[in-house]
Amino acid sequence: MDNMKEYNRFLDLRPLNVRSALPLSRCALVSMRDIAAVAVRENAIVMAANIRNPLSALGIMRAAGEVDSFVVLELAKSEASYTGVNFRNLPWFAMQYSSLIGDGVVYSLHMDHYAIKSAADRDESIKTVPDAISRGWTSVAVDASHNFDFENLTYTRDLAMHIPSYIGLEAEVGEIKGAGVLTTVEEAEYFVGGLNSWGIFPDFLAISNGSKHGTYDSSKGEGEGIDLYRTREIADTIAEYGCVIAQHGISGTPLDKVGHFREYGINKGNVGTLWQNIVFGLEMDPASGNAEIENGSYVKNPDRGIPRDLWEEIVCWADAHDYSRSSGDYKKANLPFHHRIMGLPEKYRDRIIDETREWALRFFQAFNSTGTGTKVIERILERDDWNSTPERRITADRSSYSAESAPDSGEAASDGIDYSD
Repeated sequence: MDNMKEYNRFLDLRPLNVRSALPLSRCALVSMRDIAAVAVRENAIVMAANIRNPLSALGIMRAAGEVDSFVVLELAKSEASYTGVNFRNLPWFAMQYSSLIGDGVVYSLHMDHYAIKSAADRDESIKTVPDAISRGWTSVAVDASHNFDFENLTYTRDLAMHIPSYIGLEAEVGEIKGAGVLTTVEEAEYFVGGLNSWGIFPDFLAISNGSKHGTYDSSKGEGEGIDLYRTREIADTIAEYGCVIAQHGISGTPLDKVGHFREYGINKGNVGTLWQNIVFGLEMDPASGNAEIENGSYVKNPDRGIPRDLWEEIVCWADAHDYSRSSGDYKKANLPFHHRIMGLPEKYRDRIIDETREWALRFFQAFNSTGTGTKVIERILERDDWNSTPERRITADRSSYSAESAPDSGEAASDGIDYSD
């Protein structure tokens, strides 16, 4: 925003938790509630980037600043356990990078896939999630999709009731497992309608519509299989509740298809594995960012990402852990090699940041999000209040969303595999 007086007024209208957690910062960290509202109004998609290495955040924020796009920096609950990024330090990294590029980049911090698989997880979450919000996180994705429909509804409700109403909210129905595994329209209506009956109003709904997290191994016949027609059916059904679709597992999806997502009710797009591929310097399909696999192994490009000798150390480490050389478990190398990567000579860090920036610019264009950053600030200034709680109301009858009326197929709720990232 060019008008410094107006920007200064905006700073005083940021979420209360942001001003409390980052009192000296001039960063444009806002609630996902405001970003979601602008995304829907402008028929745009907000890019939500999973940050497994801080260098990714810097490249993405630089790109967002260049084209005045809103952006979301996110971290899944599971990612916080195997990367050098966590719920304590990402707000600090983002604040520092915002300052480095002159502030003004409009972003949200999103707790992605905060998994609740049991009552014990739920009980823990009502302590840990509010603690993270006190550190500046401005959005939460409650993911109890591993459970039966009624348990998903009640676990999501229970945690959501401990999240302030001005904080962005995402929920999930149907575990995201890959092609052919689809959330039904009935499940989506039961879930979002049931939340509405309790006064819970999510901005986004994540569904299983054929995507997966991680790399598609084309050598084994895997391919992206997002069913946009089912997505549109669900989007139309939940629209009455003020909720739109969050598309998970975009890495590996051709950008020409991504460019049509907003025609199907999708207003948030998660991109994660792509940024890790850039850090590692893997060969990727230039149309989709999917990592190339040859003879059962990822292919390292010596002129991209980390140096070859460090990659060879990672391969030896993965071999010692008995991981396949095309395994998604390579994500677990982020934590043990975090300091080595962050301490690399400038030329390696710069090429990671530069390639990240280039890919982010491509996504902002495909997502129609250029110019949306200023629009978020204008929305907040026009409201003239820090509180972004949406004006929605209860329209669903709670008695219609009982355990007996849940649309479960009767199959096991989970196969025990973690699909969350």
